[in-house]
Amino acid sequence: MLKSILFLVSTLLVAKTYADDSTAESLYGTWSSKSNQVFTGPGFYDPVDELLIEPSLPGLSYSFTEDGYFEEATYQVSGNPKDPGCPLAAVIYQHGTYNISSNGTLVLTPFKVDGRQLLSDPCNDEGVSVYSRYNQTETFKSFAVGIDPYHGVYKLQLYQFDGSPMQPLYLAYRPPMMLPTVTLNPTDNSDERASETGSSNSKRSLSELVKRGLENKHKTNAIKNKQLGFMSSDVFWYISMTLIGVGSVAFLAY
Repeated sequence: MLKSILFLVSTLLVAKTYADDSTAESLYGTWSSKSNQVFTGPGFYDPVDELLIEPSLPGLSYSFTEDGYFEEATYQVSGNPKDPGCPLAAVIYQHGTYNISSNGTLVLTPFKVDGRQLLSDPCNDEGVSVYSRYNQTETFKSFAVGIDPYHGVYKLQLYQFDGSPMQPLYLAYRPPMMLPTVTLNPTDNSDERASETGSSNSKRSLSELVKRGLENKHKTNAIKNKQLGFMSSDVFWYISMTLIGVGSVAFLAY
């Protein structure tokens, strides 16, 4: 009983210690929402093929370095009040730099040529999702890092520009899981929009890229080596069992 009380007191003290921690050091790492299915990094966005990989569940993830870089991965699904069977979905990737001002305001400034967005409106887009560039500077009035008393893990609470809290994020990786903190597509020459029917950068459809990306995720070049020699055959197994049986009978008889 005493140990339980001491543990509870120590947990509360630690939580209080970090409740007002709003520094770059406290932000360091990859944070993910409660669904725990959305994470920044190469599993969300492939900059080579400019491929956004849709997670299994909606969610939000941010990553921060200690030297001022961030990355964002968002998968949003919103209901359609006019037709509940036609939800709207958006997959968004951004990265860039961040700054914490003296009053605690957190500003995320993306590399404008690297942001990508995939919008899906199944009842109006005729099955063709819209793929486009995305650039949205984000301002948070404040943030706080502490230990969640219920889950017992580090929690990041972001407050929007008007002070309203966002959904809490929980520490998933430290060091953070991120793509390189440099401009990944340093050109504005590509078309601003592309769809599942094709793009200016590739003759393959987006659906083909998604399929290839999922195949590569679980692909292995290893081939099971099945030996077919006598020592591994069924004949050898039966002969061995027969000899063991004969030996056992002989031992018991004599």
